[in-house]
Amino acid sequence: MIDPKINIALSAALKAFSTHSGVEVTTIEGEFKAVFESDNDFLGKVADLDGVFDSHPQLEVLREVFFDLLMINFFSADVKKLEEDYLDSKEWEQIEEDTLDRGTELLNLLLYLNECEDEDIEPELEDYLKEFLLVDEDEFQDEYRIYEPVIANQILIESSTIEIAKAAGKLPEDSELKEIFYPMMCFFQNTTPTDSDKVEIAASAVDKEFDMAVLAILTSF
Repeated sequence: MIDPKINIALSAALKAFSTHSGVEVTTIEGEFKAVFESDNDFLGKVADLDGVFDSHPQLEVLREVFFDLLMINFFSADVKKLEEDYLDSKEWEQIEEDTLDRGTELLNLLLYLNECEDEDIEPELEDYLKEFLLVDEDEFQDEYRIYEPVIANQILIESSTIEIAKAAGKLPEDSELKEIFYPMMCFFQNTTPTDSDKVEIAASAVDKEFDMAVLAILTSF
């Protein structure tokens, strides 16, 4: 099964990547959707997803964010076919252990956007940090550490895309937010960008095809 929102997000990401890389990749969409729709278990789907990326190395930069989409799709669509408490099972615990080094912080952001939809609230950076990630709570200091660059730069959502790009460029190479900092901050700055807004965002982008593909996932979600 494929969640309708994931279906749209996949298409939007590949279209944005094609537009900004000059490499036509929308023709590969069917290969990705076949992975998401298959009856394989989660790790089987991960292997199949990696197979698609191995066959199309021009898309390598999207491998881990598509893993995030696969995980979200599992939570929203695939898990309905499994036992009610599957996500509390030893089997799922082992899968989480085996995939610890996969994906990006986009996963948390997409889970937050799902929650916003469920509760009918507008996504806001402060709400994401304090109410969803609970960065102010003592027991969530890992989240605080990861999101420290965002916490320190919240004022940037009132600033220009150029300033956001400058801040992104200063993040240390080992920051878990380095890749998605720019598209995430641009998204919270404007959750419904017009075509002309997207041109401006693309003009300042750190890694244009990646940043605009991630932004397309967020805005289509």
